[in-house]
Amino acid sequence: MTETAREPARLRMSADGKLQVPENVVLPYIEGDGTGIDIWPAARLVFDAACARNGKRVEWLEVLAGEKAFKETGSWLPEETVQAFTDYLVGIKGPLTTPVGGGIRSLNVALRQILDLYVCLRPVRWFDGVPSPVKHPELVDMVIFRENTEDVYAGLEVQAFTKDAVDLAAFLRERFGWTIGADAGIGVKPISESGSKRLIRAALNYALSHGRKSVTLVHKGNIQKFTEGAFRRWGYDLVKEEFGDRAVSWEDCGGEPGERLLVKDAIADITFQQALTRPSEFDVIATMNLNGDYLSDALAAQVGGIGIAPGGNINYVTGHGLFEATHGTAPKYAGLDRVNPGSVILSGVMMFEYLGWQEVADDIVRALERTIADRVVTYDFARLMDGATEVKCSEFASAIVDRL
Repeated sequence: MTETAREPARLRMSADGKLQVPENVVLPYIEGDGTGIDIWPAARLVFDAACARNGKRVEWLEVLAGEKAFKETGSWLPEETVQAFTDYLVGIKGPLTTPVGGGIRSLNVALRQILDLYVCLRPVRWFDGVPSPVKHPELVDMVIFRENTEDVYAGLEVQAFTKDAVDLAAFLRERFGWTIGADAGIGVKPISESGSKRLIRAALNYALSHGRKSVTLVHKGNIQKFTEGAFRRWGYDLVKEEFGDRAVSWEDCGGEPGERLLVKDAIADITFQQALTRPSEFDVIATMNLNGDYLSDALAAQVGGIGIAPGGNINYVTGHGLFEATHGTAPKYAGLDRVNPGSVILSGVMMFEYLGWQEVADDIVRALERTIADRVVTYDFARLMDGATEVKCSEFASAIVDRL
């Protein structure tokens, strides 16, 4: 029996920490809320066609989260879903609903924390022909490593006017002399040495393995000295402890690293400015959770918007990876077959690269580029392009498949 004819199998991690990927593999997916019902089928059409072209096959296993899960099971995030991503190691998801100001906590954050997916990986680059608000979007080619489990996203907060807030404020006043208003909610921002170093280690390894020139540690350490400032310091310590023969800090080389990887740092607010005015000076960025959230979306706007921005959540030690559309659910467009499926398609590209199926990933990217170059696009791009042919979400996917 040929490999492609075998029953699909699970991914495995070998004893030496390598991801073992069969030719036919089972991967769980979450369709997503809102426009998930449109963009997931479109993306799957592209994925299946590209895999078949390269002798690969995915057996897609649907698992539930969000509104669909709540309607069918009474749980926003069923234990069976968490177990599936735990057992099968790698999967993909559409956007999920999170109420603002109350109700359930973010399901996206919950999955990242439960599975300890400590890296949020966000590559940001421009595709020829995509409309952009900046003059030179082609200069943007960055990869963001955002720490995924700590910072204010840890969810360690108490609500204003509650006994917990009163008690915590009293303790902080008595123990540290901090004056906190009686009407304040209070949050805790943990930044650990271990969490910082494993994130920065992943960024350094990625930069070295992908031939990148620099890693920038983005922080607000001038103000938050013992959290974000510590992140910066631990990053430079790590360079000396583990990467001294392959990487060097700006301070130790004066910006002339020779053949080694250059490691530097930048204050977060200045980074936003310079990412607009001098984007070519940034390559790989390592930063904490909140900074990374803001920065990745702002950079996505420079290359066409979050509708075409991919993302992945990874634990490089256990092998777990959950790739996702980075935009919201846009419920008013749900079921209209209208929105751009680019974010989940390109997140699939990241997933195939992670699996080692580089030829599948490359085929999808080339076909996507050809489709956009031919000005066959969904409404979000069509309204900003001259001479564009506006197509539906499903038609855009079919156009990509035609160009594989």
